[in-house]
Amino acid sequence: MKKPDTFSVALIPLFDKERKGKTPLYLRITVNGKRSKLSLQRNFTTSLWDPKFSRLKGTSAEARQITAYLDEVLIQINQAYRELLRENKIITPKAIKARFLGEDSLEKTLLQLIQYHNFTMKEVLKPGTLKNYFGTEKYLKRFLQIEKKAEDIYLSDLNYAFIIDFEIFLRRNVAPLQSKLLSNNGVMKHLERLKKLLNLAVKLEWVPKDPFVRFTLRFERTERPFLSQNEVDQIQAHHFERETVNKIRDIFIFSCYTGLSYIDVKHLNKGDIVRGIDGSNWIYTIRQKTDQMMRIPLLAVAEGIILKYKSEMQNQTALLPVYSNQKTNTYLKEIATQLKINKNLTFHCARHTFATTITLSNGVPIETVSKLLGHSKLSTTQIYAKVLEKRISDDIGNLKAILEKKEQKRNYGG
Repeated sequence: MKKPDTFSVALIPLFDKERKGKTPLYLRITVNGKRSKLSLQRNFTTSLWDPKFSRLKGTSAEARQITAYLDEVLIQINQAYRELLRENKIITPKAIKARFLGEDSLEKTLLQLIQYHNFTMKEVLKPGTLKNYFGTEKYLKRFLQIEKKAEDIYLSDLNYAFIIDFEIFLRRNVAPLQSKLLSNNGVMKHLERLKKLLNLAVKLEWVPKDPFVRFTLRFERTERPFLSQNEVDQIQAHHFERETVNKIRDIFIFSCYTGLSYIDVKHLNKGDIVRGIDGSNWIYTIRQKTDQMMRIPLLAVAEGIILKYKSEMQNQTALLPVYSNQKTNTYLKEIATQLKINKNLTFHCARHTFATTITLSNGVPIETVSKLLGHSKLSTTQIYAKVLEKRISDDIGNLKAILEKKEQKRNYGG
């Protein structure tokens, strides 16, 4: 159970600002040790103040008038506090003050920001990217409910501590949203999306400053699995009992030899196969994730898979028979288990295999690979640029041979 808020209100005369025997009167709202000061827009005769009761003493017209006003203000402040409680809002001195002044309707909240973002970005972001924002929204809502006992929070109340608390929350198992702990990079992805949301709020002038200014996203470099040429050949050569598995195997191998992601293969149609500058068949398509144009010469293996399904797909627009993502991933796991390949077979793995085993390890320059993968920046491709031990061994072997020849020439005076 949440510990009750400590809420108090006190009248504060600012005697240091007294002028001509008159002192301005302020109200101080305190919640859980945090304070906010509010000017009551009233000045009183300094000599009438009674410090024992924090009121004006006597029965003069001034005393009666200001006392009545103060009583009404205190009633409204307490009412504002109770309203925020009923609405499950986070209780802060600033929130109470805003409700009392009628300004909270003008102040934007975190969920209002998320709704604005999702509405305005639905035609800009890819469905998969937008889906990730929906996931972050779910975590934020659950965080507010569990940790803050609130349904929403004002953007102006977000600070560095809120980000740290949210990070800690994400690192715990917050069932029922997840069945296992999020990885460090999974946590950082949610925080990265929150950072982008708050950057939008700054641009919209909904919040005066970005709470992420002092926070650093800490991504860990992860190994990106890819297949060796032997593993690719093993998968390609094996015949599975079920035809469905054979089809999914073929589409996977097609990705290994083109570098296309699952969604890009699924969206391929017959019109995407064109004659390239060299007279052979190329794939001309737009990468779904980045809208980058990709021009990929068809290697023999990939072209063979297209020909294999040509008759089956003759009455369809799609180029290849691609099953649902869920079904595909299920059968890829089955393939890995059956062939005793201790790697997570996914289309990400196929794409990495194309970048490393099929192209880079065979001497294709990284600049060319970057274009084939549809990357907008070369630095993005460099994370795929794993040089296989065999390639290193071959290169050093060639270097040794050259050096040995030079040494022989020196020894024999050649």
